[in-house]
Amino acid sequence: MNNVKGKLIIIGGAVDKGSFTEVSFDQNVANNLNFFETGIMKRIIRESKNGSESRIEIITTASVIPREVGPEYIKAFEYLNAKNVGVLYIEKREQAHDPEVLQRLREADVVMFTGGDQLRLTSILGGTEFHDILLDKFKNEDFIYAGTSAGAAAASNNMIYQGSSSEALLKGEVKITSGLSLIQDVIIDTHFVQRGRIGRLFQTVVGNPRTLGIGLGEDTGLLITANGRMEAIGSGLVILVDGRQIKDTNLTQVELGKPISINNLVVHVMSMYDTYDLNTHQMEIRNSQYSIPVTAEVDSDHADPRVSADDRE
Repeated sequence: MNNVKGKLIIIGGAVDKGSFTEVSFDQNVANNLNFFETGIMKRIIRESKNGSESRIEIITTASVIPREVGPEYIKAFEYLNAKNVGVLYIEKREQAHDPEVLQRLREADVVMFTGGDQLRLTSILGGTEFHDILLDKFKNEDFIYAGTSAGAAAASNNMIYQGSSSEALLKGEVKITSGLSLIQDVIIDTHFVQRGRIGRLFQTVVGNPRTLGIGLGEDTGLLITANGRMEAIGSGLVILVDGRQIKDTNLTQVELGKPISINNLVVHVMSMYDTYDLNTHQMEIRNSQYSIPVTAEVDSDHADPRVSADDRE
């Protein structure tokens, strides 16, 4: 993230809070698109260049039901007073070269990549003019790439596209390919806690210990800024898997399909407002038991400096 001006907001997936759809998700998936908690969407708007006036484009490429996903996101953003929102339906590679689509991307302050299939996302957009403009804007402008689920998984230079949770610590069970490359040296997994995917991240990191594994729970995200600072947002957990201190493994000795052993793998758990520095690899727990406690009642002149006015009720 060094030498870039943009911000990355990656989100683990969907929950019921903030949804404009019905509760019975399994009965009619097309009409029951659950969204992450509205606090994350508020943060996207607040971090954007022009706040509620920012131009936001929803990218539904990863979804198999894009015509239903897009309008739901417009409703959600409009509920939060962001009304300059549109949907870019890019369902074929040739559409990622369309002049009108490219101009809308150039004018966007925020792009929001929805969930679905991350391999669909990268196979349609990867290497197109759309992808080139996206990377250029992210590097050189005050611009936000936000992605949930598949949109988050595809943000890094390498991404997981396949691997069962139950068999993920068997050699060869996790499949990795190239992502959209907005951020290097991390790999992102989503729906992390709910779907028990920690083994997938362990195997990914042991194969390349320089890569930091990021596991995003549902209703949870990370705000990553140009200085390499990551802040946990949302109500759930972020799991970080750091392989730099690994002492030993049997990865190269066992056959495909056999269990993997790892000695001294480091795991961090982040919750709301905790931060992690990608440059120093240091984590700060906001409400650490070793720090001075924040009193429940404070006036504006003595408020916790780590909490912005917008975060205080």
